[in-house]
Amino acid sequence: MKIAMIGQKGIPTLYGGIERHVEDLSHQLADKGHDILVYARNWYTPKAITKVGHVRVIHTFTIHTKHLDAIIHTITSTISAIRQKPDVIHYHGVGPSLMAWIPRVFAPQIKIVVTTHCLDRYHQKWGVLARLALRLGEWTAIKFAHSTIVVSKNLKNYYLNEYQINTNYIPNGTSQIKEYPGSSLIEDEFNLKKDKYVLLVSRLVRHKGVHYLLDAWQYARSQYPNLFKEFKLVIVGDSTYTDDYVKELKEDAKDDESILFTGWQNGKILEQLYANTTLLVHPSENEGLPITVLQAMSYGRSVLLSDIPEHRELITDKKFLFNNASLSSLSDQLIKLMQDKKIRDKAGRVNREFVNKNFNWDLIAKQTGQIYANRDKTTIIKDCLASA
Repeated sequence: MKIAMIGQKGIPTLYGGIERHVEDLSHQLADKGHDILVYARNWYTPKAITKVGHVRVIHTFTIHTKHLDAIIHTITSTISAIRQKPDVIHYHGVGPSLMAWIPRVFAPQIKIVVTTHCLDRYHQKWGVLARLALRLGEWTAIKFAHSTIVVSKNLKNYYLNEYQINTNYIPNGTSQIKEYPGSSLIEDEFNLKKDKYVLLVSRLVRHKGVHYLLDAWQYARSQYPNLFKEFKLVIVGDSTYTDDYVKELKEDAKDDESILFTGWQNGKILEQLYANTTLLVHPSENEGLPITVLQAMSYGRSVLLSDIPEHRELITDKKFLFNNASLSSLSDQLIKLMQDKKIRDKAGRVNREFVNKNFNWDLIAKQTGQIYANRDKTTIIKDCLASA
């Protein structure tokens, strides 16, 4: 089958959970014999890149601003995809799903699949109009698509309760780690030693809760200086139209030599950062199903997560959860875990086994392929509108 992926910024992945999802899923589907087209934005994926492995990359026009980038690229990619005559157009995200009506009207023979990765309207960077559009995108994700996929059980429950629609739960995945990637790159680049740093990997946007971790880290170090004296806090990520927030974070950390901002990292350096960390912390207030957490777990690392529903799908042991948006709870749990290496190591082994069993890309690709193969196309656009 020919499948067009729309909604991601591009591949290969520089940063972003959706981009990581699309790249890994696309490679798995291509290996199973599908013809995969991934649409990319020129500012993210260089024009010279037209193929990654067996996956074709197609560049279309966009305007690189906060409010125009995604929607314009979705429109131009949709028009291009229709001309490619794929069997399936797969939209990733509720925002891009706003344009799913175009192929339903102008190319009704194409099956439309939408994956909801998270409820974007809860992200604090968006204003009122953008949140209204994203709320509408939740509706179009189920009304204009032949099949809707969600990446977490919490999202499945949300659509069932809010829209009385039974969606398809297919989670994010991660690759099985077959060998230790070493540590030489992070030693040379950042002077980091194995098991001597706490890690956060994220877009630096407010709802990811990075400020909670900075405050908790500084408080914990002030209370237990000997415990933390050899450790660093490593923040991997950067702004996504959130320059003021990043400036605020760096201002708060400017006098603390234990805090390191690395900017975006990928490839071997990112692999080594995951593989050698003492602990990954993910203090996000709102998520879909975070791939960064799955990746850390796949390397046998322990993780400390805010107790939002999506995180509790991955971790149930309360020793590795803290009260969402609570500085005191985060600092308390951080101190306890830093004091007990045996608990961290045991949890890391459990984490690796858990994600390898339940979040395997090969199985996820097979399940997604089954969704594509279901050729139920009886619903037409006017039926969708009539049922609203």
